[in-house]
Amino acid sequence: MALRKEQGRFFVKAGSEGKSEREVEVPIREVERVLVFGNIQLSTAVIGACLEGQIPVVFLSQLGSYKGHLWSSEFCDLKLQGRQFRLFEDGAFQEKMARQLVQGKLWNCKQLLLKLRRSRDIPGLGEAISGIDRDWTAVGEAPVGVDLNVLRGYEGSAAARYFPAMGKLITNEGFSLTGRSRRPPKDPVNSLLSFGYTLLFNNVLSVILGEGLNPYLGNLHRSERNEPHLAFDLMEEWRSVIVDSLVIKLVNQKVLRPTDFSYPNEAGGVYLEGTARRVFLKHFEERISTLVSHPDVQGQVSYRRAIQLQVLRYKRSVMDETVVYEGFRRVT
Repeated sequence: MALRKEQGRFFVKAGSEGKSEREVEVPIREVERVLVFGNIQLSTAVIGACLEGQIPVVFLSQLGSYKGHLWSSEFCDLKLQGRQFRLFEDGAFQEKMARQLVQGKLWNCKQLLLKLRRSRDIPGLGEAISGIDRDWTAVGEAPVGVDLNVLRGYEGSAAARYFPAMGKLITNEGFSLTGRSRRPPKDPVNSLLSFGYTLLFNNVLSVILGEGLNPYLGNLHRSERNEPHLAFDLMEEWRSVIVDSLVIKLVNQKVLRPTDFSYPNEAGGVYLEGTARRVFLKHFEERISTLVSHPDVQGQVSYRRAIQLQVLRYKRSVMDETVVYEGFRRVT
């Protein structure tokens, strides 16, 4: 597969040499980001057009693991990033951000479970929801100056309740979920979650780059590894809202089948294959384009726009120390 540019359009060539080879053209002005899965050839003209047009190019493995991205440093906001570097060493700012991010994530997880259980009485689900609610409350009541690992601990505790509870909501007998497995995902549902989170990550990363922020300076996520921790931070509150709800829908409505997945590889990894991957991409795009209310604007906006509004909230909190970031909270 290859991507080339000609007269204001990108041309995607798919298939092998011969009769099966086909080419799809897309106006460059309609392209927001380019995701490169596996061994795809990009022409020099394509790379130049993406750099000039502020179109992020994200490189992924064939299985969807993040490898890196292409973005011109010409579009960085140096004043904004200078503030980011200073706040990276500000413990009070890091704590406030981490608290908001964890609370936003746990609230949305709880709301998804509440929404999906409305019409059914499922043993153990109410207990899981109550436990997540206790974790959410504990994060809010944690004392000022709390170690970030304590907040991460509440996040982990809630996740241990959430994923088995999510599994109880699966009605398709061909699928099951007892807990979260990643790197590699070891069953079809975990495979869908991982793939969906990768797509969500790419959308969040693209917005962060477009707003001139440094994606490597995180708050909740911090480590010695040079990874885009800010993108990991700002995608947390969207996981259940966009990806988890989509996965449950596609599985329960039998849009995807167990035969759409590979057999476990040597590491035990299971992955979505072929045409089914394109089906998931189509439904993900529909999901992230769904309209939702956001407190910062009148009327409804797409989830993609709502993500941008949250990134703008983060920018304001970085530039003005009197502004506290508020996470997005789903309403059932």
